[in-house]
Amino acid sequence: MTQDQETRTLNAVNSGASPVAGEDPEMARILRRETHSSRAGAATIAAVLVIVLCVYALLESGVRAVGQPPWLIDPSTAAERAIALPEGISPLLLGASGAVIAMVGLFFLLHAVLPGRRARHLLRDPRTAVVVDDEVLASALARRARTAANVTQEQVMVVVSRQLVVVNVRPTSGSRVSEEAVRSAVQAELEEMSPVPMPSVRVNLASSGVIGA
Repeated sequence: MTQDQETRTLNAVNSGASPVAGEDPEMARILRRETHSSRAGAATIAAVLVIVLCVYALLESGVRAVGQPPWLIDPSTAAERAIALPEGISPLLLGASGAVIAMVGLFFLLHAVLPGRRARHLLRDPRTAVVVDDEVLASALARRARTAANVTQEQVMVVVSRQLVVVNVRPTSGSRVSEEAVRSAVQAELEEMSPVPMPSVRVNLASSGVIGA
């Protein structure tokens, strides 16, 4: 990731309030929108499915009321077959149908229960509310870890999540890397940036080293 890309990813959402103070309701709403994924897509899908099923049931009932043959299945016949389950259906088809229904239900359940947070952190600033992608944080922390470990860019990989920063380092063969020094450097960089929430740091040193150039 280039410096220009990292700069563009840093998004100054608004000014005049702390990103964590929450005194301004409008600011809190904007920050939540920037750090949480929208549920509009899942809600729209659920609404469309319900509307389609209701319209179909209404049309089938209307067709039956005027004495015409059903389009797909008569509502009363469908109700009788549903009550008689699992009779008349092969176990394989019944299991496959149940799995599909369970997955669809799990999809909507997870969207309703999980917080839906994006891979972003807030940065403390007295004048501006700043939202930064976790990839940008990882890039900055990787540079600090490389300097502390005295290794190349390819020998450090940093993964940033909401509560944890994992620093994976492959030292150069014959060169000793201090795990505590890397952890302290990354922790100092985190404290300087002050992301919200503040994640903890874990450093993993590979057992096999990389042959130096």
